[in-house]
Formats: sequence, C-alpha cells, structure tokens
Amino acid sequence: MSVSLDAGREFIRTRAEELRSQITIDKSQFEKHDVKRGLRNADGTGVMAGVTRIGSTQGYYMRDGERRPMEGKLYYRGIDVSEIVQGFLSDGRPGYEETAYLLILGKLPDKAELATFCDLLEDFRELPDHFSEDMILAAPSVNIMNKIARSMLALYSYDDAPETDERNLEKELDRALHLLARTPVIVAHAFAAKRHYFDMQGLHLHRSQKGYSMAENFLHTVRDDNSFTAEEARLLDLCMVLHAEHGGGNNSAFACRVLTSSGTDIYSAISAAIGSLKGPRHGGANEKVMEMFAHIKKGVKDWRDEDEVSQYLYKIAMGEAGTGDGLIYGMGHAVYTVSDPRALILKDLARSLARRKGFLSELELMELVEKLAPDALGRAKGVSVDICANVDMYSGLVYKMLGIPEDLYTPLFAIARMAGWCAHRLEEVWSGGRIIRPAYKAIGLDADYVPLADRV
Repeated sequence: MSVSLDAGREFIRTRAEELRSQITIDKSQFEKHDVKRGLRNADGTGVMAGVTRIGSTQGYYMRDGERRPMEGKLYYRGIDVSEIVQGFLSDGRPGYEETAYLLILGKLPDKAELATFCDLLEDFRELPDHFSEDMILAAPSVNIMNKIARSMLALYSYDDAPETDERNLEKELDRALHLLARTPVIVAHAFAAKRHYFDMQGLHLHRSQKGYSMAENFLHTVRDDNSFTAEEARLLDLCMVLHAEHGGGNNSAFACRVLTSSGTDIYSAISAAIGSLKGPRHGGANEKVMEMFAHIKKGVKDWRDEDEVSQYLYKIAMGEAGTGDGLIYGMGHAVYTVSDPRALILKDLARSLARRKGFLSELELMELVEKLAPDALGRAKGVSVDICANVDMYSGLVYKMLGIPEDLYTPLFAIARMAGWCAHRLEEVWSGGRIIRPAYKAIGLDADYVPLADRV
C-alpha cells in the first residue's frame, strides 16, 4: 500500500510537531550537569581539547581568573601573520604558496624550496581524466560548497590506495598537496556548472596557466575573459593568506581532526571540514554580512547619520530588522575582543581600492557599523560586551570590489583554508593517537517498552 503525497506531507507535519518536544532540552539541564555548551567555558574561553604547533590566536589575557581584552594576534607556526604579510608585500610577490608551505611543512621555505613547491602545485592541479565531466558537470549543484565537498569524496575513487593499515607520511603529504592544488580548479568548474545549469549562462571551463600564482589562476579561471589586474591578484592573494589557518579550535579544523581521529581517509576528513565551513556561523558568515548590509543600506536613509545607523543596528540586535535572527554579522569572535588582526590588515589595504572603484561610502558604512555595533548589542542584550569586527566584515566587500560573485565568497575561504586543514590532518594522524569522543549526559530516559498492540 502506497501513501498519497498529501497524506505523506500531513504525516511529516504532525510528526514534526510531536518531535519538537523530544528534541528540545531546557537550558537549565546544561547548567545542572555543568555541560560546556559549544565546548566553551563559563568565562567564554574554549575547552582545551588538544595541542598544536600549527596556528594560534590571542584576543584576551587572564587576570585574577577573568578575561581581559587585548589587541588580537594571529600566528602561523609561531610567526605573527602581520610579519608574513609585510614580508611578501614588501617584496612585491604573492604570499599564499609560501604560507601554505609554512603551515603544512612547518617552516618558511628558501627560494629554491619555494620554487620547487610552486612547480609541484602546478603539476598537481590537473584533475583526473573526465573528473569534471563525470563528477561536476553531470551532477551540478546550486551550492558550490556542497559540490566541493562531494568532489572531495569523489576523489577517493581515483586514489590507488586511499586507505592503508600502516601510516605512510609520504603518501599522506602527497594527497594533501594534491588537494591543495586541485581545490581552486574544482571550485572554478563547479561555479561554471552552477552558472550554466542554474543561472542559464554560457559554459566556460578555463585551464590553469603555468607560472601563475594560485590567486592569479583563480581569477583567470572564473572570469569569462580571463582578465585581471596585478592589484586584484595581490588583494585576493592577501585574503587567501589571512584565511589560511586559525588554530585547531575553529569549527572546521576541529571537524577535520575529529574525523581524522577515527582513522578515516583524508577525503572524508576534508569534506567534513568543508561542510562545517559552509555554515553561516563559520565561513558562510561573509555572505551573511553582505546580506545584512543590503538590509542596512535599504533601511537607513543617511549612511553618515550615527543616530540613525545606531537605531537600525539596535533593531537588528532585537531581531526586528536585518536577517531577523538578532545577529550583527561581521561583529564578534570567539577569541578576539579588541581587534581581529585579519580585519585590520584587510581594511587597511582595501581602502585605496575602494576609492578607485567607488566603494568608499560602503567601506565607511562598515566602519561606522563596527564603531556603533557594540553599544547597540549591549543595549539589546542588557549587558556590556567586548566585541570587535571580524574578518568577515570586510572580506565580502573586498570580494565585491574584485567583481567576485557572492556564490564564490565561502568557496574562496575553503580554497585558502585547505592549507590549514591539511596541516591539522597530518598533525592529528601522527600525534593524536586516540579517537576524539566527548561525553553527553543522558536525561529523561526512564521509559518502559510497550508492545505494539497496546500502543495508542
């Protein structure tokens, strides 16, 4: 006997209403059992879950058992990211490949090592024969992040020995560098498929060019005419460096390490990280920032009027405007309190581009939101908050000024973060040694089995 469509929908609707009470847990239960929701301590610090040499963040210090705000710092392998940025910008060269080398291989390369590394990535960019036709074009997705994750899983089928009983560092490193090199190509082809099949545009698949940096090749492959300026490539490269890593505690890196700890393959672990990054509370926040600012620009008549902007931000914080969820996207971070070093670097270098491309008023609006949001949130929540703009506040505007469609904002984040994910994967495989398995307190489980004939 089959169920009609209407009957099926009604069944799901009524069961969903019944299910609501089963999956809703009162917040008091978390407090009663001292559960650290979100793996956060009561003072907002993260629960210590591991040790890493890859990346670290500093946004506060502890005094007398309390968090004290401080200017944010981000370190890659112990080196301040601002020094890394200054190094390659002063030399007038791209920095992402050097940064990826540092994160994955643990040290800064010399000139010969960097050249060999870049040549290797060029060789590894080529996707397996017919991969784009069979795995991307034949099954396009309206969401590119979804397509990247599926493509990662599909690459497993092209690996001659995806899982082995003994750990092989050389093979794991080889796979990691292939994923680093291939991800921009997968994104470009997934974007082309999305535009063709869902946006009804032409289909253009461009091959990567020898001698181009990863940022240059990305702009070359996603633009129909392959054109880009040196300044555009430089700014995109900077964005990729700033997004390459953020410590082991961020959601996507932790997801990668959790799956890795089970002994699964690199493709499954990386695909989990991509799925995590897709979420609007993580990498997807840069798209939500642009959505929120579209609401602000529509709801605020005078972008320079601090009182009007502040009042609108208060409405957003109260859930009465914007996206309706009470969040001011682009503001706040789990670690940073006074400043996010990535946002400071990005905003500073984006200003000249904003002037030339006519986006200065939008940049100034973002700066005004950054200034007024803490007070608006404090009034809405009834408490004082230490909060600053995060990198998502300005990365979306930078991508917009570069002419990059919003569909590619979070995928670009994934391309950049691949270096950090692979580094964490390698570290967890060789140093973790134990499956990550936190505990959950079971409540309300006193129930008796009722025979089917007696159930009502």
